[in-house]
Amino acid sequence: KQGGGQVATAMVALSRWGVKAKYVGKVGEDELGQFSLHSIRQEGVDVSSVTTEPNATNQFATIIVDGSTGDRTILWNRDERLMYREGELRKEEICSGKFLHLDGHDIHAAIQCARWAKEEGISTIVDLDKVEPLTSELIKKIDFVITSSRFPTLFTGISDQKKAFFELQNHTHGFLCTTLGHLGAMALVNGEFFHAEGFKVKAVDTTGAGDVFHAGFIYGLLQNWEVREILKFGNAVAALKCRELGGRKGIPTLKETQKLLATSSPSRNETGNSACEIPTDK
Repeated sequence: KQGGGQVATAMVALSRWGVKAKYVGKVGEDELGQFSLHSIRQEGVDVSSVTTEPNATNQFATIIVDGSTGDRTILWNRDERLMYREGELRKEEICSGKFLHLDGHDIHAAIQCARWAKEEGISTIVDLDKVEPLTSELIKKIDFVITSSRFPTLFTGISDQKKAFFELQNHTHGFLCTTLGHLGAMALVNGEFFHAEGFKVKAVDTTGAGDVFHAGFIYGLLQNWEVREILKFGNAVAALKCRELGGRKGIPTLKETQKLLATSSPSRNETGNSACEIPTDK
């Protein structure tokens, strides 16, 4: 049993790397809710803005991992009472940092938070894996849209991954990136298509790899790195995370990540031109 969640896991990773992080969200009034809250608090993440929803069941997932490949199937449940009601969110809590990282589970709340952040000049990042009726409205308000490999096709209806990716760009106003599992990540950098290859590791469990990639991306932004360097770092931390079961146990240290980056060949880990071919993501 481990703490999880897209944003929560990203905040835990950032906290382990020395970044001051705050989590805003709801937990259920049950044992899992208290476990979840404790798992974030003990990592040094500020949880002063977390609220406990009376009588609600905490969000949880049962994860089945393929022992031979590390691929996972997630069976999850989210109590509707964990959604924010109008008036419950506070702008001063949402806009208390340099970057705001969102997911799309509570879409109305995410849109409101993105609006507030824009008003205050705070950069926004979103982690998207599913499409909801208001997803198109949300991504228009985000500075850094980073999706799972399946999202562009789900959103556009285009089966070709690269064509779907370029079509998705027409629906956003900011930076666009899609993670590709072991194949790395692809992005549009100043209008140029860019592919950063993944790193080879013995995968035990891929759970949380995307969450840790987002943490790596945010860490790179905080360091003012160039986009190519940020994507390499994100790929490295995501790959190393897959060495352990669960979404958080395998989060690498900065020293481990730097070692992997130092032993990789730059010529094999990046390509940047509009004709670059992306292997089909299985």
